[in-house]
Amino acid sequence: MEARALSVAASQPQALNLIDGQWCSGAAQRWGDSINPASAQEIGSYAASNKADAQAAIAAARRAFERHDWSDNPVLRETLLLQWADRLAGRADLAHLLTRENGKVLEQSRREIACAIAELRRYTALARRCPASRRAGPGGRADVLVDAAGVVGLIVPWNMPVGILIGSLAPALAAGCTAVVKPAPQSTQVSAAVIGELHALAALPKGVVNLVSESGHEVARELAASASVDVLGFTGSHESGRKIALAAAPSMKKMVLALRGKACCLVFDDVDIGRVASRLAGAATLVSGQQCSAARRILVHASRYEEMKQALKHALGQIVVGAGDVPGSGMGPLIDAAALVSVGVRTEQALDSCDEVLLRGRRPGGGLKNGFFVSPTLVAQRDCSGFAFQEDIFGPFVVLGTFGDDSEAVANACKGGACKTVSVWTGNPRRAARMARALRDATVWINQDASAETPDGLIRAGGPDGMADFLRTRHIVRS
Repeated sequence: MEARALSVAASQPQALNLIDGQWCSGAAQRWGDSINPASAQEIGSYAASNKADAQAAIAAARRAFERHDWSDNPVLRETLLLQWADRLAGRADLAHLLTRENGKVLEQSRREIACAIAELRRYTALARRCPASRRAGPGGRADVLVDAAGVVGLIVPWNMPVGILIGSLAPALAAGCTAVVKPAPQSTQVSAAVIGELHALAALPKGVVNLVSESGHEVARELAASASVDVLGFTGSHESGRKIALAAAPSMKKMVLALRGKACCLVFDDVDIGRVASRLAGAATLVSGQQCSAARRILVHASRYEEMKQALKHALGQIVVGAGDVPGSGMGPLIDAAALVSVGVRTEQALDSCDEVLLRGRRPGGGLKNGFFVSPTLVAQRDCSGFAFQEDIFGPFVVLGTFGDDSEAVANACKGGACKTVSVWTGNPRRAARMARALRDATVWINQDASAETPDGLIRAGGPDGMADFLRTRHIVRS
């Protein structure tokens, strides 16, 4: 099959592997089903690859890196990354494909893609600006060279498949690395479409970017274990992250892990409770609550606790559950049948242990009965060390708690370990600044919610720091 002849478009039913510049099926000729979570119907298939496919892709990326026509050509990298961004911006159908495969509301898909393209363009501007320095010493001169780390393996999750793919791949490519991307099986179609727009650029050297999908874990394990992979990036759960880190340990490769947390929201007594409740309801149901930055733990000042109970119950009850591409839908389905079962089981456990059930999630009937839908659940629990607060129920489950003062707010937010993101809602700028300093989290929002965020899962968001994980530093000392 000719490398440039195959168009991986939104309507393409088969998501193929891309290895060494060629679109191909897996070595075992096996296929997995791509499912629309809103209908549980098949919308295409993807190559269910194995260890041999992963090894071929890694070898291709290694050859491409060692040829130096990519790693030593920053002008080419800048040009192609910019052209890739322009091509993605011209694909209005990508958002529809993302919604059809992932289930999220269409407006969320559009925002994710727009943020990802903006991120890609930021790294385009940095492709020619890798830092270097030179210093003189008593014995001569030392040059500090900073260049590409080598071959990068990227394991991309399904909840933000475009945002995290580009947010990880763009800095790696800008730095001069080559890559092997392994998408989640639930997002192979949109991943192939996004990578396909880069592959369509004739000047891209073969093997620079490789894409290998799978239904199991062989490919991920090989990316972790292979000594030919210099950097491994993974976004996902703590459990999966530990397994990947153990598999990667013998090779001593650099690890870039973004492990899932459970975001917390702190609401102080000087805000409009009705307005904040509406914002938090939207943030709680972002990607149907299947995102670490979704507002699933909410702590409110004790003086406004009862008021927030009613306001948040009303706001969540107003969320329209439906297919993501249907106008008016505020929340789509869960990603798959397994998620529906897992969220259901853990939600029932939380309902049994909480202080009060304010809103009980339901499975809708009618035209939605075949999809993986469930409406939001809201519970109240004052003990912030309890199951409802600490268990990571990855879905539209919200727990409401309370605090008395600033120090208790920080202690309760961080109970059980610092969460990845916290939003602080207050009309007092000095308090907001104090909270931002006191909270030991990667991201603190001030009077903002997850809907205002660029795609999560990025270890360092934007700028030169985003490239640091994909660079190596070398010292050359001369007499």
